[in-house]
Amino acid sequence: MGVRTKKKVFTKFKLRGYTLKLDALEETLSFLSRYEDEEDMALELLLDEIDKESLKSSILDKDSVHKVISLLLEAAAAVEQIPSSSKSPLRVIDAFLVPKFCFDSIKKSFYEYTGKLPIHGDASAKAGLYRDRYQLLLQRISRDPNFSKPAFDPSLTYSTGSSCEISPIQSLIGHTGRRWIMGSISQLEDGHFYLEDLTAAVEVDLSNAISLKQQQYVVLFVFFYERCVFVFWESNRRMNCPFLHERNEKYGFFDTQYRIHSGFFVENTIIVAEGELLTSGIFQVSTCGFPPLEDRDASLALLVGFDFFGGGFLSAEDTVRLQGLEKNAVNEMFIILSDIWLDNEETMEKLATVLDGYENVEVVPSLFVLMGNFCSRPCNLAFNSYANLRSQFGKLGEMIAAHPKLKAQSRFLFIPGPDDAGPSTALPRCALPKYLTEELRNHLPDAIFSSNPCRIKFYAQEIVLFRQDLLYRMRRSSLIPPSSEKTNDPFEHLVATITHQSHLCPLPLTVQPIIWNYDHCLRLYPTPHTIVLADRSEQKLFKYLGTTCFNTGSFAHDNTFVAYRPCTQEVELCAL
Repeated sequence: MGVRTKKKVFTKFKLRGYTLKLDALEETLSFLSRYEDEEDMALELLLDEIDKESLKSSILDKDSVHKVISLLLEAAAAVEQIPSSSKSPLRVIDAFLVPKFCFDSIKKSFYEYTGKLPIHGDASAKAGLYRDRYQLLLQRISRDPNFSKPAFDPSLTYSTGSSCEISPIQSLIGHTGRRWIMGSISQLEDGHFYLEDLTAAVEVDLSNAISLKQQQYVVLFVFFYERCVFVFWESNRRMNCPFLHERNEKYGFFDTQYRIHSGFFVENTIIVAEGELLTSGIFQVSTCGFPPLEDRDASLALLVGFDFFGGGFLSAEDTVRLQGLEKNAVNEMFIILSDIWLDNEETMEKLATVLDGYENVEVVPSLFVLMGNFCSRPCNLAFNSYANLRSQFGKLGEMIAAHPKLKAQSRFLFIPGPDDAGPSTALPRCALPKYLTEELRNHLPDAIFSSNPCRIKFYAQEIVLFRQDLLYRMRRSSLIPPSSEKTNDPFEHLVATITHQSHLCPLPLTVQPIIWNYDHCLRLYPTPHTIVLADRSEQKLFKYLGTTCFNTGSFAHDNTFVAYRPCTQEVELCAL
């Protein structure tokens, strides 16, 4: 190999903190000569594996490098023995396998949590759930130029409207003037809400924010650590930040009247508020909204080397290469259906019609996603028909196997619904029990059973699928009506809520329980390319700030489903 390649190898190793001896360099060059067309990818892979080794020194000799290269060659040989028909650009990621990353507020960086994550967490796990959500959004908003402290002109203050730096709630004491604070919403007692960050708590007055529509006075409190979390609303007074109007379209942050931001404000959501601490100790809110959304590429640029999604870390070269392959995969199509009631003859007849239709097309869909509920009645303690449900899954497998093209060329993914059988109703939900699906597996040995929610990695594209009647619960739990200035569509408010919160289900734990140690499985950070919300509500499509979001609708109720083409992120809303 040439001098240029040697220099590149030395540079790459040096950036990782390693120094190569001459014999180690020759061993590395010999390995790279096997992959001339993918030299950069092979080098990155080698470095990643060396990082995992327990090395006594950063100076690498031949033996250290040869050991890692031998393992890589053995793995490559094993992959080559796999039949080509089983290779696929699509990878399904179970929620319980998603890695957990925590933010170090001292080092201002993320690190991967490598400890055990028991299903039954202790009290500290519940406190950590709220802390991690808050720190995730705080580090995101701290990079926003509109919420950063002026570096070269300290004379620019809140009173001039040129700075919106987030102030810790603790710093409000003894200071006057307008301030921006960020906190989470919770309710300590009936009719009283609270706003809290990681430093202190403050009582918040929202009377002006709601009096126009509801003619009532609401006071929010906020308290520290063990006492709940936070919330607050805005008044109809305009804020004195002149640049905010210009960034409305970019961030979807405040509406044109500087009233309440689009989205559902429920307990546990984290919001940003502008106001003033009164002499009475109450923080008078004048404007509030969700933390502004960060562009996906901007998030990824700061997370180099970390795999938040769970589909494997990709270097920049790998990402570009896979994106090219993704765009060329024009024949790939996913069919997504929700509410497949196996005990309902009409639903099964409609499903047979769908399968018949795709069996007869020239290029069959590469993936069918079948989501619950798989029974028209909740599978709770009063449900005594598990044996019948097991046989109905078997009939479903028999129905699919009767379509030879689909069985041979398509993959089938099954995701449980909120009322399906399982150990609990807490999120994330594990895959369907093997007892129920055993007969189906006999007909479809390659069927995939995953958690709810689950994730799909298609080449470089990240897709999140979530089966929950989320819109209904959000509307019931909303503390105040969402703003109608920008949209009256509840689904668009829902999409704005979960993307700005970077969380699939920011509902109170009393409304939707979440396994404390696995709350990170519901994160939407960095924002994925596509979010599938399988909800009983009306079928919808909404593309929001670069993210494609759609609701499949209920197949059992209104005969609707979705055809999705990942190469173009094109969504076709279908119905029988």
